[in-house]
Amino acid sequence: MLQASHLPATPADSAPFYTPARPWRSRMVPVRTLDYHVREWGAEEAGPALAPLVLLHGWMDVAASYQFVVDAFSDAFLSGRRIIAPDWRGFGLSRPATPCDRYDFVDYLADLDHLLDTLVGSTPVDLVGHSMGGNVAMMYAGARPERIRRLVNLEGFGLPATQPQQAPARYAQWMDETRQLRQGQMELKTYDSVQAVAQRLMKTNRRLPQDKALWLAHHWAAPNAQGRWEILGDAAHKITSAQLYRLDEMLALYRAITAPVLSIEASDDSLAQWWKERYTLEQYHERIRQVPDCTSAVVQDAGHMLHHDQPVQVAGLIASFVGTLPQAQDN
Repeated sequence: MLQASHLPATPADSAPFYTPARPWRSRMVPVRTLDYHVREWGAEEAGPALAPLVLLHGWMDVAASYQFVVDAFSDAFLSGRRIIAPDWRGFGLSRPATPCDRYDFVDYLADLDHLLDTLVGSTPVDLVGHSMGGNVAMMYAGARPERIRRLVNLEGFGLPATQPQQAPARYAQWMDETRQLRQGQMELKTYDSVQAVAQRLMKTNRRLPQDKALWLAHHWAAPNAQGRWEILGDAAHKITSAQLYRLDEMLALYRAITAPVLSIEASDDSLAQWWKERYTLEQYHERIRQVPDCTSAVVQDAGHMLHHDQPVQVAGLIASFVGTLPQAQDN
């Protein structure tokens, strides 16, 4: 059963607090081995001419991250449209019932597959993914091309290519980190207040205003039994994947995508900040040329969290791409 979620109009200290323009519904959905938290906006069932819009968040993020973009959509775009955003397993309220010491990337694909089976049946969807969610979206669209009508990739760049000879060291690193997790050496930082969480978000993203940071903090973290605010993400997500990033496999998935793809990146070069010369924006552009039908766009005055920095720009690009392509291109 769907239930509306509510937050206090303002926190106790009366600091500026973002007021969402679009109400959401929240529910738990059984998905494989756990219950997934799903946030929805708009129509409870999509109109016959409108594909459901599915929004996938990134690493150490939550479904609520898309609220600002949803608020920026026009009434005309939202009319009759159903929007679905899950918390990935181990993030937000989609937490495993028992402690977990590993998250395999392929589980996100199976989770998404099951979630779509449950929520939309065989109806093709418009899929949007940010960062890690963008990488999941691209892989899923290659493996299940018939299920995707349109795909928008928000800075889902993938990773630097690896070589087979890196495998021994990678497996050793993975085992070392699982030991560190078991010994309590990889715990996530806690905060003494929700305001401190908001400050952490603003420190990470210099463009994030205080009102939005404070609103996000209430969804990105929660107080524990001791009153400390904990990030709603499992520390096991910090463990390096045991699997190498196989570029040849990824490009094969890219080539299998049949849906039109819009690749959106921010004007700040995230890849240069993260990987220096190990993986560049030029290399990413070379990769996405493998996608049969792909166009690109840049959001100005934005960093990696571009859906927070410029939600109006991002909402406009998504709405234009999924709503105005020629009917002949529809699946």
